[in-house]
Parts: sequence; structure tokens; C-alpha cells
Amino acid sequence: MKKIILSLLFTVIAVIGLKGQQDAQYTQYMYNTVAVNPAYAGSRGLLSLGALHRSQWLGLEGAPSTQTLTIHTPMGKNIGGGLSVVNDQIGNGTRQETYIDAVFSYTLHTSESGKLSFGIKAGGHLLNIDLNKLENYRPELNRADRNDIDNKFSPNFGVGVYYHTNRFYLGLSAPNILETMHYDDSEGGNSFLSEERMNLYIITGYIFDLKPALKFKPAILVKRVSGAPIQVDTSANFMINDRFILGAAYRWGAAFSGLFGFKVSDKFMLGLAYDQETTQLGGTAFSSGSFEVLLRYELMNKYKKVIVSRFF
Repeated sequence: MKKIILSLLFTVIAVIGLKGQQDAQYTQYMYNTVAVNPAYAGSRGLLSLGALHRSQWLGLEGAPSTQTLTIHTPMGKNIGGGLSVVNDQIGNGTRQETYIDAVFSYTLHTSESGKLSFGIKAGGHLLNIDLNKLENYRPELNRADRNDIDNKFSPNFGVGVYYHTNRFYLGLSAPNILETMHYDDSEGGNSFLSEERMNLYIITGYIFDLKPALKFKPAILVKRVSGAPIQVDTSANFMINDRFILGAAYRWGAAFSGLFGFKVSDKFMLGLAYDQETTQLGGTAFSSGSFEVLLRYELMNKYKKVIVSRFF
């Protein structure tokens, strides 16, 4: 089964041609999986609510800011479902995007501990572009005939596949498949202000028991879209006494990160991450790094009578 899934992953990468810009990025991607892969919905076996805030390039005026809200749960013996909301803005509101999607998954039991889930998400994308905010310091560039984009809605859908056992997980997803161009009508439709492109995600990890009270989990996320470099995030996290999580991460050619997690109780978890840029931006006085905070709250339901400590 693992060989089949790996073959599928690399085949899809080889044959799909992708174009465009990168979606919002997360350092704590390992705890925010349902935002990029609908097949993860319900896989934790209980009602799971998660919220994440990311402030990128702190101190840099107009830097990106991202918020996500997810809720997912088992809805039947092999069915999971939920909701994903992602809000991303840059330039102090010059460009603001909000993705709202319903997510569903169906799971097959491939072995005693192995599960293979197929997911789909459907919803839409709200885009707001106010070029006046971008051009406030250059009023001579303003054009009376220019049209901004005012909360334009575009439907979209995404798909994903997710395989996991008690220790291993591997997922492939394309969260937004439809590619939409938003044109500037004042130019007669010959130019566009924004373009939504498809991104392909691969995420995988494995848990090692080093000692009875110490677990180690390396993880990798690969994000691919043509027109931008391949993004590879690697991380290594240690879980101590099923409560404290300490780790480090590296985004190739971009940043080093420190990660901290604390399970306040069996139901509530707090996660923090800090990125230090390795690019030229990181060596300037304009940015003091990027920061993330994650909150997760979980409740038991009739499909899961006990809470099991999960590291993914």
C-alpha cells in the first residue's frame, strides 16, 4: 500500500503542470492539515476545532497576515466532515482573500492499523483588491478609469488523499483546483489584476518512540506551483510525557524556525512558532521574523469514546 501511494504521489507531480503564486504558508502545518488536505477531515476520531494566526515579517509595513479556522469530526463509521476558513491579507488590506470551504472524507481500512482516506472540499473564494491603499504614496499613478475588485466571489473545489497508521502518515492534495483570472474591466479585459492558481501539497511524517516518555517525529511538507520555487519545509519535534512539544524546522532557502507546543489538558493544546529569515530580508532592520500561534480544542463524540494522544 505504501509503495502504491508513493508511486501515485510522484506520478501526479510529474504529470501535472502548475502555474502561479504560492498560497499562504504555515510553519505549524503538521497541526493545520485540514486547511490544505480535505482527506484529513475526521481522521483524529473526535470533534476537533483549530485556530491559527500567522504574522509574517514582523516590523515590515504591509507584510502578510493569515488566519485559519477549522472544525472537523467523524460523521459516520467511515465518513468525516467539517469546515475550513482561511483569511489572508497583504499590504494593510490592499489585497485580502478569504476561502470558505466544506470538507468531506471517506476512509478505507487497508490493514489493522492502516487507513486510506479520500477527501473533497467545495466552497468559494472572496477577493478584495483596493489599489488606492497601494498607491497612497504615489497619487500621480491613480487612474480615474481603474476598477478595483470588491469582494468578488469565485467558486472552487479541491481534492486530497491521506494514508496513516499509528506512526506514519502521508498525504497529497490540491486544495484549490479551479484557476481564475480577475480582470481589470477598465482595460477592456486585456489585463488582469489577480490570478488564482493551483498548488500541490505533499505532507508526510513518522513517529519514533525513543523512550516511554519521549517521542520523536520528523516531518516534511512540499508545496509545488510553477512560476515559484518549490517550497520544502522540514521539521523535527519531540513530545515529552505526552504533554510538551519542542522542535525546530527549516524552510529550504528561506527560514529557520523554533516550535513549542503545550497540551494544557487532554482537550486543549497551545502551539507557538517563530521563524527567522535566512534571506536578505532577515538580515535587515525591517523585519524581526515571523510568528504563529495555534489553538486546538477537542471533544469526544459517539464515534470516539476515549481521547488518544496523537502526534499528528
